[in-house]
Amino acid sequence: MPQNLVERALTSEGPARGGGAAPRAGRARRTVTVNASESPLAWLHSRGHLEDRLFDAGERLRADYERAQLGPSVTMRWDPVRVKGGEAGLTPTERQISAKRRFDEALAQAGSGLADILWRVVCAGESLSLAEKALDWPTRSGKLVLKLALDRVADYYRIR
Repeated sequence: MPQNLVERALTSEGPARGGGAAPRAGRARRTVTVNASESPLAWLHSRGHLEDRLFDAGERLRADYERAQLGPSVTMRWDPVRVKGGEAGLTPTERQISAKRRFDEALAQAGSGLADILWRVVCAGESLSLAEKALDWPTRSGKLVLKLALDRVADYYRIR
């Protein structure tokens, strides 16, 4: 995936989401370069917050989500499923159904309380802080819960 490096204003909560905040009077504006195309899961992994096993489990879950074409679409799509790899001997429709089955089973393995954070961070690409706010969770609890959920998903995918 190509990098999309942008300069963002550095706030007390981290890099600003938009074009940046206006500098306060008398203070120099601090900025940071961020990769806008990096997923929250890749961000956590690259900074040592996730083990390789948990990152691989999240990537497998996201790949099944995309193979099953479960993401929202505005209109009907007529293009065939175009994903590298897959299971030999299956038609594209059978691969899509198989991916949906694996995705549903992986979320079931994680459990109903943990499936929400998995979907939001891994599949929808929400940051941990946004997912915590949306789920009404305490600040900084999302990383621990995400690790628990990814551990269960790694067990489902038999990743060691």
